[in-house]
Amino acid sequence: MTMNNLFKKIKTAGNKKILYLPHAIRQMSRPDRMISPEEVRNVIEQGKIIEDYPDDQRGHSCLMFRYSIAGRPVHVVCAPKEDYLAIITAYIPSMEEWEENYTKRKRT
Repeated sequence: MTMNNLFKKIKTAGNKKILYLPHAIRQMSRPDRMISPEEVRNVIEQGKIIEDYPDDQRGHSCLMFRYSIAGRPVHVVCAPKEDYLAIITAYIPSMEEWEENYTKRKRT
């Protein structure tokens, strides 16, 4: 599947329903993050797919990135399903793990 087709599937699924998995809720609710559902929606509607996981055990998923309206970087891992978009996790990427633009992992 091309990135463009995957992005369309994400938007279509997200327009039907967004389901936040328990891990995503825990990560979004951490006091040092406090990521809002609006920030997640902003990433899935206008963000960029930076990693593709076609063989994920939860089904085809991907990592998306976008700066929030407040200017902070946000990563969202999501998986489009037939009737909804599963939000697997959402977090603020660390400079220790990511290059300056938060779209490439640093090599270890």
